[in-house]
Amino acid sequence: MLSVFIFLYVSMDAHLILSDGSIYSGTSFWYDWPTDGEVVFTTGMVWYPETLTDPSFVWQIVCLTYPIQWNYGVPRVDEVDDRWLKKWFESDTIHVKAVLVNTYSPGYNHCDAEMSLGEYLQVHKIPWITWIDTRALTKKLREEWSMLGKIVVWDLPKHIDTNDVQDPNNHHLVHRVSCNEVVSYWNWEKRICVVDLGIKNNIIRSLLQCNTTLIRVPHDYPFMDGSIEFDWLFLSNGPGDPTKNTTAIQHLDIALNKKIPIFGICLGNQLLALAAWAKTYKLRYGHRGKNQPCKDIHTGSCVITSQNHGYAVDNETLPENIQPWFININDGTNEWMQFIDTPVRSVQFHPESAPWPNDSVYLFQEFVDSL
Repeated sequence: MLSVFIFLYVSMDAHLILSDGSIYSGTSFWYDWPTDGEVVFTTGMVWYPETLTDPSFVWQIVCLTYPIQWNYGVPRVDEVDDRWLKKWFESDTIHVKAVLVNTYSPGYNHCDAEMSLGEYLQVHKIPWITWIDTRALTKKLREEWSMLGKIVVWDLPKHIDTNDVQDPNNHHLVHRVSCNEVVSYWNWEKRICVVDLGIKNNIIRSLLQCNTTLIRVPHDYPFMDGSIEFDWLFLSNGPGDPTKNTTAIQHLDIALNKKIPIFGICLGNQLLALAAWAKTYKLRYGHRGKNQPCKDIHTGSCVITSQNHGYAVDNETLPENIQPWFININDGTNEWMQFIDTPVRSVQFHPESAPWPNDSVYLFQEFVDSL
C-alpha cells in the first residue's frame, strides 16, 4: 500500500552563515528549524538518496555541486532486499544535518520514485536551501578549507555569532552511527567479522555476494576476546576524526600482532594506520564525489573511484612494513595500504560501487579468494 503525503509549501528566505561571517542566501520550503554543522561539498551529479543516508555524512551540511538534483525523486522508502536492508538507501535514515542545492525541480519522473526529494527531507525534518550559489560556496570551501556553519530562516539576526556552532570533529561520531548489537548474515562457510564504524548497506551486499557469512559488531566490540569465531576482519567506512576511536584501535593492535587477515575501507584504512603507529591528518576540504582518480604507483594504471572522507593517512609516517599502493591523482594523498609481513590491506576509496563507478569492486572478491 502506498502512503499518501500532503505538503504545504511555504517559501521562506534562508541563509547559510559560515564561521568566518560569510553569508549565502537562498530559499527554504516548509521546514524552518535552524541547524548547524560542518559545511562540505560533494560533486556527484546524481545518487542523492545514497548520499543523504550515508553514515559518513553525519552532522554535516552538504552542498550538492551539480545544479539540478531533484528531478528523479526518491525511491520507495520501505522496500528492502532479502537481507532486510533498505534496498535503495545506504542506511535506515538520513544522516546529513542540512542540504544545499542550486536549482529546485518540484516535478520528478522515475519508475521507482515514491515522492519528491523535498517531501523526503520534510518527512525527516531536514532543513534545505535552494537557489543558493553553490558554485561560489564550493570555491570558498576549496580556497579556505571546510568550515563550520549555521542555517537561519526568515530574517538575518542583527548580530551574527557563529561561536555557538559545535565542531562535529570534536565528538565521537562513530558512536552515533554504529550498530548497538551483534547481527549475523548467514551465507557461506567463510566467516567475516565486520566492525561497524558506520557501514553502508551496499558494503554488506558486496561482501555477501562473495559467498561469506558476516558477523557485524559495534565499533567498540572486543572482537579479539574469543567470543566470536571468524576468518577475516573487515573495517567499514565511518565519520569523523579517526583518532577518537581509541577502543577500536586497541583491538586492532591485538589483531595485527596476531596477523589476522584484515581488509579496511575509508575510516577502516585510517584506523589500521593508527594501529600501526602511523598518523592521520584532516584534508583541506575532503574528497566527496563519484569521480576521484586513483593511480597504482607500481603499474601506473588508474581507477575512477567513489569517495567520502575528510581525513587521510600520512604516507610519510608509515612504518617500513607498510607500503602505499594507490595515490589520489588530484592531490597525491594515500588511497591504499598494503602490509608486507601480514595479510592486511585497506583502501581509502569505496569499491562497493554504489553509486558508480565500479572500477574497483573486484577488490572484495580478490581478498576473499586469498583467504
